[in-house]
Amino acid sequence: MESQSYTLSPAEEDEMVEARYRELIDGYVASNHRKKTDIIERAYRFAKEAHKGVRRRSGEPYILHPIAVARIASAEMGLGSTSICAALLHDVVEDTEFTVEDIEQHFGKKIAELVAGLTKISGGIFGDKASAQAENFRKLLLTMSQDIRVVLIKMADRLHNMRTLGSMAPAKQYKIAGETLYIYAPLAHRLGLFAIKTELEDLAFKYEHPAEYARISALLKKSEAGREKVYGNFAAPIRQRLDAMGLKYEAKARVKSVYSIWRKMQTKQIPFEEVYDLYAMRIIFELPEEAPDKEKEMCYRIYSALTDLYRPHPERIRDWIAVPKANGYQALHVTLMGPDGNWIEVQIRSRRMDEIAEKGFAAHWKYKIGGETEEESELTVWLRTIKDILDDPNPNAIDFLDTLKLNLFASEIVVFTPKGELLTLPAGATVLDVAYTLHSQIGNHCIAGKVNHKLVPLSQKLNSGDQVEVLTSQSQSPKPEWLDFLASAKAKTRLRKELRREQQPQVEEGRKIFEKFLADNSITLNNDVMTKILGTYHVQSREELFLRLGSGEASIDDYLNVNTSSSAKSLISRLFKLGFRTGKTTRGSRSKSKALVPVTTPDNINRKETYILRYDDSGRNFCLSDCCRPIPGDDVMGFITDSGQVEIHSLTCPRAQVLKASYGPRILAVKWDKVNEKFLASIRIEGIDRHGILSELTREISTDMNIDIRRLNIEARGEVFSCDLGVNVSDTSDVDALCRAVLKIKGVRRADRVK
Repeated sequence: MESQSYTLSPAEEDEMVEARYRELIDGYVASNHRKKTDIIERAYRFAKEAHKGVRRRSGEPYILHPIAVARIASAEMGLGSTSICAALLHDVVEDTEFTVEDIEQHFGKKIAELVAGLTKISGGIFGDKASAQAENFRKLLLTMSQDIRVVLIKMADRLHNMRTLGSMAPAKQYKIAGETLYIYAPLAHRLGLFAIKTELEDLAFKYEHPAEYARISALLKKSEAGREKVYGNFAAPIRQRLDAMGLKYEAKARVKSVYSIWRKMQTKQIPFEEVYDLYAMRIIFELPEEAPDKEKEMCYRIYSALTDLYRPHPERIRDWIAVPKANGYQALHVTLMGPDGNWIEVQIRSRRMDEIAEKGFAAHWKYKIGGETEEESELTVWLRTIKDILDDPNPNAIDFLDTLKLNLFASEIVVFTPKGELLTLPAGATVLDVAYTLHSQIGNHCIAGKVNHKLVPLSQKLNSGDQVEVLTSQSQSPKPEWLDFLASAKAKTRLRKELRREQQPQVEEGRKIFEKFLADNSITLNNDVMTKILGTYHVQSREELFLRLGSGEASIDDYLNVNTSSSAKSLISRLFKLGFRTGKTTRGSRSKSKALVPVTTPDNINRKETYILRYDDSGRNFCLSDCCRPIPGDDVMGFITDSGQVEIHSLTCPRAQVLKASYGPRILAVKWDKVNEKFLASIRIEGIDRHGILSELTREISTDMNIDIRRLNIEARGEVFSCDLGVNVSDTSDVDALCRAVLKIKGVRRADRVK
């Protein structure tokens, strides 16, 4: 329908806009909210007039976007008139001459506060070169801690932007898709918006890896008939049993999303055919009017009926009813062996549980019966943790986003204090996480712990159900290495705050050393110069630089006066003499041969166009990141470094996710051209051990395929072996050919590239 906006007359276009608005109103009137249509009508007319004549990149009238966002907030999240008005007005302050005060005058304080929280800001606390996105997330979360609806509307805004991402330039697509996967999808999960989280992940995956998305979608479609047969054989006896129990219920199959299938294929290094849990069954029951308080009992009755029919997997039973997830999710999960020999998960939920599972905290208000519900109190706890992160006095853009991401954990454990108090922590949490969760001072002075009455170190990882006692000593003080084994955002934030306090004298000393150097050399400091200095030291902030100088870990002379005459007073010229445009990376991270390859980057890069990656006689116009080491054929993106080089990252690289979420304007859409260079790729081979298999592997790779082996490590345990190879290849097609060839060797069961 969006393409119609190019051809419609003004009258037809206006008719289309009004029709979309009527769909919004009709959906709202059909909901169980109070029918405050007057204020929604006023907000719509105000927004329509404010955005008059403005169009989206697709060519459609801009007002269609706020209408779509309002409809998502209403129909897909169950929000009411206040949220609908804020959604309709969310871009007015940012994109037009109207102010927050104007909104308050026309629509009241609450709607104005929501619109203010949704309005992006320019500049920020992180500095000119750092992340505007991080600052906007921070502002969003600050407002969220006052009113959760602001982040729910933001989710609706992001979802509609993702649904219409096709009209954006490739670099913009990478940026928005990266932000979505890194921050918005985990945030949706944390808020219990599972349907929206799944759609956000699938849409981001579609734009970042279009070929893989299409391939897995085609495989899903191809295997649909077989899945339906298996599901039908499994579900029929269950339906008969539930009908005989006189239950009113809905039973449906749930197919795993494309993104989650791909993630499982990546993490477990398995092909599509080996992803066995492609589908699950969901049973949603209605409570009888005469027994509204029998919700939990009904779940266990259904569970009992299912396990009478099929054998349950003993390690795949998840009781989220007795102990709900921190985002309010409740259900009983059991994995059963079906008649065809397939393990199938069954999720048992009441109608209330299902609505909360799909709409998250937005659905809690519908079921609120006076006072604060248990789920809302969980939300309160989480918001308190977010405020702890926001209260950090010296945030760094990357640290802030990483810490926030850490708090949006997908998997959780539950532990108990000696007094029986329940604590929800991320999976992988340690004794020290518990200490800092209880109180900053307890964490600072923690020396050990007792887990289930057994003495353990600070770094001891915990399991769900553990009882944890924290032991302290006043002689203990925080240590930087503690950051390596902390898993919770609250703990990391509190530890960093204490470390900064203790390190302040050294920071001040480093500041004096640095300022003296500037004065002695008559150097005027500005943002560009500072950025290059930080890059030289491989640090992210001034504070980190001053700490290294003040502690004696680094010296001005060691870094800035290398091969520089006393007459070279310009710091920028000194830094360029150090090789900012020579492709240098962190010391020791690359071989000498790679460092010698000349790297030339155009001074004026058109960020709106796709950047072509070339390698010719004069060198290459890019450098490879050391974190993921992509090769031609990989889905990649470009990042413009502080020194102006184009650094290439694989789209699946964790660092790339951070960069897309933090430095959007410096992201480039890139495309491989013919690159006449060999790249190192890592291959993992597994199989059944036998005499002579190593000889056959090396002969096949080195002699038959003429591929250079740069690294080889083989290990046999009992009857099986594993082999890790490093090989020089031209592109991904070489890797695929190698894997296919070695799989033909007797005994080899798996051959995959390790990324």
